[in-house]
Amino acid sequence: MKKYNFHIRKDDLVLVIAGRDRKKKGKVISVIPKDATVIVDKVNTVKKHQKPKQQDKSGGIIDKNIPIAVSKVQLICPSCDKQTRVGWKALEDGTKARVCKRCGEMIDRK
Repeated sequence: MKKYNFHIRKDDLVLVIAGRDRKKKGKVISVIPKDATVIVDKVNTVKKHQKPKQQDKSGGIIDKNIPIAVSKVQLICPSCDKQTRVGWKALEDGTKARVCKRCGEMIDRK
């Protein structure tokens, strides 16, 4: 499998750009690098019929977030509040930081 350099990380605010949930915004709950997918809060939800378990006495129909491909989401820059591509910038101390391609502001350090 191809090694994938993710531009999306946990707790980022993203916009879905393709699929049935297009134009919805949400926070990234988790990133699954093996499958190149992310789970976004309240996006790409399905209904799951769940039987009552020994530990969990309540059963019924629950809403479940399922993974969405990382190529179908785009980061929303915290400073300019617009969807943007992510660039990388090397800092003086040798670390890399994510940079907004629209406004040039640093998003965070790695």
